[in-house]
Amino acid sequence: MTRRYFGTDGIRGTVGQEPITPDFVLRLAHAVGRVLKRSEARPTVLIGKDTRISGYMLESALESGFNSAGVDVVLLGPLPTPGVAYLTRAQRASLGVVISASHNPFQDNGIKFFGAQGSKLPDSWELEVEGALADAPLWADSANLGKTRRLEDAAGRYIEFCKSTFANDLTLRGMKLVVDAAHGAAYHIAPKVFHELGAEVIAIGCAPDGLNINQDVGATHPQAVVDAVRANKADFGIALDGDADRLQLVDATGRLYNGDELLYLMADDRLGRDEHVPGVVGTLMTNMAVEVALHARGVQFVRAKVGDRYVLEELERHRWILGGEGSGHLLALDKHTTGDGLISALLILQACVRSGKSMAQLLAGLSLYPQTLINVRLRAGQDWTTNAGLARETMAVTAELGNSGRVLIRPSGTEPLVRVMVEARDAGQALACAERLAQTLAD
Repeated sequence: MTRRYFGTDGIRGTVGQEPITPDFVLRLAHAVGRVLKRSEARPTVLIGKDTRISGYMLESALESGFNSAGVDVVLLGPLPTPGVAYLTRAQRASLGVVISASHNPFQDNGIKFFGAQGSKLPDSWELEVEGALADAPLWADSANLGKTRRLEDAAGRYIEFCKSTFANDLTLRGMKLVVDAAHGAAYHIAPKVFHELGAEVIAIGCAPDGLNINQDVGATHPQAVVDAVRANKADFGIALDGDADRLQLVDATGRLYNGDELLYLMADDRLGRDEHVPGVVGTLMTNMAVEVALHARGVQFVRAKVGDRYVLEELERHRWILGGEGSGHLLALDKHTTGDGLISALLILQACVRSGKSMAQLLAGLSLYPQTLINVRLRAGQDWTTNAGLARETMAVTAELGNSGRVLIRPSGTEPLVRVMVEARDAGQALACAERLAQTLAD
């Protein structure tokens, strides 16, 4: 059975179009409630959201759907996705629900779920929910309806949790930070976390109006934080996305560091403190230089499919701690059960404070390989997987690159495109090889 509604990160779409409509979301919550009640007599779910205007409507629909199935609801208000995951575990709730479309524009929204331990749920659970959606509703009678209350200090609890991941003997005093919350779920949280640890904070992207989430600010538009760091002569710039599970970081020179570099720095910091780091998980898109540098330090490296849930699956399979994506989804499972932009930023700042070194100095041993990415549009009915010429050329390019590069050819998940990526130590070689492969596809 394939999933009809769930994608790689919950259910997402344009508001007002199925499945992001109030009637469907009510049915979804009712179905989830029915699934929960198969193993628990009186479940409790937590609901958090980002700052999109549609969050009010979807929150009400979820509340009604859960209550109608006899499930109690605790409303958290605007809260980062990892904050919902944390409170789900801390409150011993049955389930955590997040209303967010992450880095998408305000016209979109989505629903994603966390299990009782604050981890994303497996495909089998999502399939069970989709099966329940096909069943007729079973409304609880009046005496058994769920109740709803609000957790008034949700933001404060999460702020304290974030701060607890920063070493007690260190401080951010004397540091000037630009903090960009993308007008999203961390707008009232991110500045306080860094300020309460001693930093001088210049907040941008912290004035949501329901319509401006991710608009020209945040992790998906990092130029805003780059410009603010330079204008304010700040030491660092921290950019989050709309639900604050993604991080982009800028140093005092305005240099932007991506998730691949931050992941390596997190591993390198632990190695420098003689911690055991058996392995790190990246994705198919992680820069090869990270893999080479980690292998040189005696650390295994495994690639997962693109998507933080697949990174988490590999970490759990190997019982490792560190993983992430170039987009800035970073996982440190000894700190949190899911990717957290704020905690990732604190781990990077902690490494800088403890070592007395800049980001550039800490990453002096890592030089990312040049990458060339070419999108090739497919003709109607074209099956690129059976292209014998492409297979021959891929083998030839792979042999030419040897251990100093790699080829990745994968279909787009949303368009009739094939993405051809070549990575090599030499930028000219990467470009030439990618063009040869793309031309073979286009012929």
